Order: sequence, then C-alpha cells, then structure tokens
Amino acid sequence: MKFELLTKDPKTRARRGRLHTAHGVVETPVFMPVGTQATVKAMMPEQLRHLEVEILLCNSYHLFLRPGHVTVNRLGGLHRFMAWDRRILTDSGGFRVFSLSSLHSIGEDGVRFQSHLDGSTQFLSPESAIDIQIALGSDIMMILDDCLAYPATHFESEKSMTRSLAWAERCKQRFNTVGAVEDGPQSPGPSELFGIVQGGIYPDLRRVSASRLINTGFAGYAIGGLGVGEPKPLMYEVIEQVEPSLPDDRPRYVMGVGTPADLAECVGLGVDMFDCVMPTRHARNGWLFTKDGHIVIKHAKYKDDPEPIDASCKCLVCNTYSRAYLRHLFVANEMLSSILNTIHNLYFYLDTMRRIRQFIEFHRFDEFLAETRRMGAH
Repeated sequence: MKFELLTKDPKTRARRGRLHTAHGVVETPVFMPVGTQATVKAMMPEQLRHLEVEILLCNSYHLFLRPGHVTVNRLGGLHRFMAWDRRILTDSGGFRVFSLSSLHSIGEDGVRFQSHLDGSTQFLSPESAIDIQIALGSDIMMILDDCLAYPATHFESEKSMTRSLAWAERCKQRFNTVGAVEDGPQSPGPSELFGIVQGGIYPDLRRVSASRLINTGFAGYAIGGLGVGEPKPLMYEVIEQVEPSLPDDRPRYVMGVGTPADLAECVGLGVDMFDCVMPTRHARNGWLFTKDGHIVIKHAKYKDDPEPIDASCKCLVCNTYSRAYLRHLFVANEMLSSILNTIHNLYFYLDTMRRIRQFIEFHRFDEFLAETRRMGAH
C-alpha cells in the first residue's frame, strides 16, 4: 500500500491524499460507510457503487461469530462473499467485544467474552484478531487494542495503553508471519495493517503510544479511544495533540466519528479517514441531513410537504421524491423508507467529503470550515 500526500491546506492541517490499495485507489480525506455484517444496511453493492463509495468498513467481531471467518474464507474471501470489488477495511473486533458483551475479562493474552448471539464463551487474542482478518481478506486490517471508556484516570489509561502497545507488537509479528499474502484466495494483492494510538485524554500517554507504534512500523495510524462519551472540544483537543506525533507519509484515521461538522473539524486537524454508523442508522430512524442541519421526517409538518429533503442536493432521492412521500413511507413502516433515507444520507456524507477534497486542492479549506461552523452543521 502506498499513500501519496498530494497537497496541504496552508491555513489548517487539512491534507489531500491518495491511498493505493490492493483493490484500487482511495481519494482522501474519505468517509467509509459501515457494513457491519458484510452489508451496509438497506443498501445493495450496486447502489453503493452508484454513490461512488470507495471503501467500506466491515466488522470482524460480527463476522467471526456469524457466519464465521473460516466460512467466508472458504467462499473466496469477504470481497467475493459480499460481491464488493472495491476496498474493505476491517476492525479487529476489540471495540465490539467491549461494547456489546457485558461479560468479558481482559488479560495480557487477550480478552475472553460471551457471544451476544448465543452466550458461548469466545477468546480473542492479538494473534487470532489478525488470523480472522487475514481469512476475511480485507485490504486494511486493524490491530487489537484495549478499548477504554471515558472517563478514565491517568493510571487506568496508562495501563490500557501499555497493554495495547504489547498487543500491537504481537499483531505486527503475527501479520509479518502469516499476512501480506500476494496471491491468496481473498484478494489480488497484499493487505496492510494499521496501528491504533491510545492513551485516553492524556497528551503524555498519547505521545508515548504514537512513538512506540511508529517504531514498530505500520502502514497507517488510527487515533483510537474517541467518541466514547468525551465532550466534543476534548475530542478535538486530543486529535490536535496527537497529529504532530504521526508521520506525514502515512494515513491518519479517526475511528467512529461522526457528524458532518466532526468530519470537517477533524480534517482541519490533519485526519484522512473516517467511519461512522450515523448516516445509515439515522436514516433508518428518519433523521435526514441537509445543508441547513437535519430534519426528522416523521414530524407531522411534512405530511403535505411537496419539497425534496434538500433542494440543493443532487441525489436520486431529492431529485425524485417529496418530503410528504418519504414521511408516508416512514410512518407506514415501509422498507423503501430505509432504502431511500440511506441513499440520501450517504450521498450527503460522501458529497461533503468531495467538497472538502476540492477546497483543500484549491487551498481554501479554511473557508469551508468557517462556513460549516457558521451554519452549525450537524
């Protein structure tokens, strides 16, 4: 994998780049829709391609439990399994273990947990996290890290960070031993492994984590442990503090973030990659994004509204359907409601990223950021 840094915005830390992977090129900054169980809910792969989605995130935890990574591998890998010929990033499963299973125990060897599906006892180690992702055949894999909730003391954060660093080294060793396969059944080229910077809200711990990970050597670096309950200003502060410690020639990834305003702010702080369930989950709940904020389509005021969701939006939904029709579908609990709402929200996010890339190219991202702040986009 190669990361090209094409240009930087002169007044912010925003970067315009290009990420070359086994399944093609990703233009950055980029937003990755979440396909938790090898599907973006309510979307067919053809629809995602029409929306010009470049890369998806799939969840190793869920695919490990069902249908099983061995099954996916036997059927030709995740790309063939889900009929997706573009890029895939898989997370290690660590965050889902901690967020979905109330019964788990963490040790130096890994984490033991009960499946949220059937209660069976499972074990995830740094080595097995890599084995699972190699079997899935993703383009970009993530290390297993120790996910810590906010708030946490300096002592707790340091202990978690130290464990994460030890796991990172084991992940890299396992990846070097059995990963980066050129001609496996899963993909036409090698996968790459990203490290995850931890350390809570403490700058000294974040610097230590970044330095150690860089010494170990990864193709890219995520800033983990954010979006877990901390105030937004604190999230931005942590990113601002970590970014100078990360190498220019590697992509930076903030996991699980966030609103369109979050994307703009984080791009301005030097972040290249994002994922979040917000556009798809909100779509299924009738929360639709517009340039002027959001609308909740179930509200009675849209019952006779002939206007599109957003008159300035050029997506299929806004060019075809009225708010009144979309409200009718939602209230009637029709499946088409989730489909159309998801198309619009994903288009809005992806178009936001297209505009961000253009503003960076013209060295005017500060104008985009100022307008986003003025509008209070969310």
